[in-house]
Amino acid sequence: MSRINLENAKKIIEGAEQKASEIGVQMVISVIDEGGNLVAVHRMDDAWLASIDIAQNKAWTAVALKMPTSNLEEATVPNAELFGLNTTNQGRIVVFGGGIPLEADGKVVGAIGVSGSSVPDDVKVAEAGVEAFKAL
Repeated sequence: MSRINLENAKKIIEGAEQKASEIGVQMVISVIDEGGNLVAVHRMDDAWLASIDIAQNKAWTAVALKMPTSNLEEATVPNAELFGLNTTNQGRIVVFGGGIPLEADGKVVGAIGVSGSSVPDDVKVAEAGVEAFKAL
């Protein structure tokens, strides 16, 4: 698979939403393409409104930096090498877990971003979306 399209994004979201339902959390799940363009966003009933922007920015960060957002946690604390990174790119960089790149044939072809609960829950739900992507 070389591109993320709406059909694939729906399947990725479905996998992520299933995990969110299993763990009993209401999430916003965003899928973007390799250029950082929104392909789909899904807000589960009663998910936090603030999570819409956060989920999209987590996905964007994962594509822009070609890494999971959780990789930035330690490097961006005060006095760390990348402290303040989250203030760049018009504040779009998210430095905690929940954004994961989607890779095919060793290339980043998109990303999923999830927000709506604790960071560990966001990561679990995003990982379920990645697994749904791998199954395509």
